[in-house]
Amino acid sequence: MGRWGVRAATTLRQSKILFCSSFLLFTLRPLLSTASDTLFLNESLSINQTLVSAGQKFELGFFSTVNQKKWYVGIWYKELPTRTIVWVANKDAPVWSSSATLKLGDQANIVILDQGSSIRWSSNQSQATNPVIRLLNTGNLVVCEMFDESPERYIWQSFDHPTDTLLPGQKLGWNLKTGLDRFLTSWRGMDDPSSGNFSFKLDPHGGPETFMWRGDSIITFGSGPWVGLNFIGVPDMKQSSVLNFTLVDNEDEVYYMFQVLNDSVKSRLMVDPGGVLKRYTWVPDTNVWHLFWYGPSDQCDDYNECGSFGFCNVSALSVCQCLRGFEPKNQQAWALRDGSDGCERMTKLECQSDGFLLFESMKVPRSSDAFVNRSMSIEDCESLCRKDCNCTAYASSDVDDDGFWSGCVIWSGDLIDMRSYVQGGQDLYVRLAASDLVEASSSKNGSKNTKKMVISGGIAFGLGVLLFIAGCIIWKRKTLQAKHKRELETKVSRPGAIDRIRDVLLNGATISSKRVEANAKEIELPLFDLDTIAMATDNFSSENELGQGGFGCVYKAMLVEGEEMAVKRLSKNSGQGSEEFKNEMKREVHYSIGKVGLTSYVGSYKDRFTFIEIQDLE
Repeated sequence: MGRWGVRAATTLRQSKILFCSSFLLFTLRPLLSTASDTLFLNESLSINQTLVSAGQKFELGFFSTVNQKKWYVGIWYKELPTRTIVWVANKDAPVWSSSATLKLGDQANIVILDQGSSIRWSSNQSQATNPVIRLLNTGNLVVCEMFDESPERYIWQSFDHPTDTLLPGQKLGWNLKTGLDRFLTSWRGMDDPSSGNFSFKLDPHGGPETFMWRGDSIITFGSGPWVGLNFIGVPDMKQSSVLNFTLVDNEDEVYYMFQVLNDSVKSRLMVDPGGVLKRYTWVPDTNVWHLFWYGPSDQCDDYNECGSFGFCNVSALSVCQCLRGFEPKNQQAWALRDGSDGCERMTKLECQSDGFLLFESMKVPRSSDAFVNRSMSIEDCESLCRKDCNCTAYASSDVDDDGFWSGCVIWSGDLIDMRSYVQGGQDLYVRLAASDLVEASSSKNGSKNTKKMVISGGIAFGLGVLLFIAGCIIWKRKTLQAKHKRELETKVSRPGAIDRIRDVLLNGATISSKRVEANAKEIELPLFDLDTIAMATDNFSSENELGQGGFGCVYKAMLVEGEEMAVKRLSKNSGQGSEEFKNEMKREVHYSIGKVGLTSYVGSYKDRFTFIEIQDLE
């Protein structure tokens, strides 16, 4: 058999195998699954039928609007209690009959047929040997060969033709080889999936960035350039353990994509009918979509809010401000807080003598026309900008996970769509004339000095407050001491109080207290209350301590009349009981009468004292 005969036999054998495989698949399919993810050639999907992805994550079928007059083919989440549409095939070509069907056409294309088998919508035509329609677990609807599911061999895929929603793994941007531009388009209304007025697109030029367009000519929101980890104008876009953001920029493609790192998490990015970009995440506990982020989120997110060489500061009273070295073009409009006309230079540039002023925490200007070199250092970037008299600003192009900036972006011409941040943003170096640079530097130094003065004033004020509080405490303490002194005078300095005490000791009389009356009768000593003793010893201060023994400490006490006495405070930890205490009091009485002349005591549940008049501390 010749070479051509062998080839013919091989081809025939392959055809037989393919035929048998197809026959077995068609025969066994009803037995294998009741909800298939695949639609084969010559099969159709009716209004009440659906395709379900292999992992039960997404479902494709017909759905209708509120009035149930228009029918669309769409994809939605299978396992959620509320239907959330993520893709619509025939958004601008609804079918009007409930007898509509979806099938695979003869040219390997998906077609939607209305009543009478008229084609209402079709995907691109192509050539394939044995094509099938398959709904993947990613939410991507593909046309592929039956036994070849490699992504690079897809004949057609819905991910290349998004509607209003971007799913994880779906590309937003350009295939530079084919000219395919993947972008989002809003619905016209909440219940009307036809194309709306807003579209969200990636600009591949310069430092790639995304824009929200109203119609074909008006930009309403710009994300700022991609800087390695995120778009600089979206500070909330941060890499995390759940979400990962990527921008691919090479000679074949420029696209943005996000991935969900946890399979249990659902996240989607969509454009609502009002032109607001929203990221949603699904919260299983509450069975609702949580608004994770949206933009524009404030006035400064509006595209080019403050015009050329102006920047937006949402924290300022007037949000629009001119860069240092610039002044408003339209003073009257600026005074009315309309900064759309922007700013102009106060002094013309002279090239060689010009310098650069640093602006920190900035959303850098739109970079569609900027020069970008991601391998240059910031020093080389400055040198290159300085040599080019048309260069108006420069900045780094990328930041890594450690916060290290590298690369170079150089702008020529007007700087637009800028804003400042309290946190986030990056350094921007703007070219100024030498005279404006000196003035701006002086103003900046003045601002620093003012800040230092404010800080110093704040510290001084704080110290003043502390001193005032300390003075109040001292005054209060002295007031309380005076009050206690008056109370002491009332309690102790009654007429003849000291004389009575002397008389008691000389004549053996007794002054009793109700709280310790029984003990007092046995010891037959005059009594003082605890407040009197505390006041006389300045609350048992260490300065008044005369000594310390095995049963406690001895303090010097000063009565109101100026007479000094000694107070022995028996320690509660001394182990001395009531009898020992009484005996010691008797010994103190005998000793005091014989040696120093006067003894008294006070006793309580917790504290016991011996009160001795001092005639000779020696």
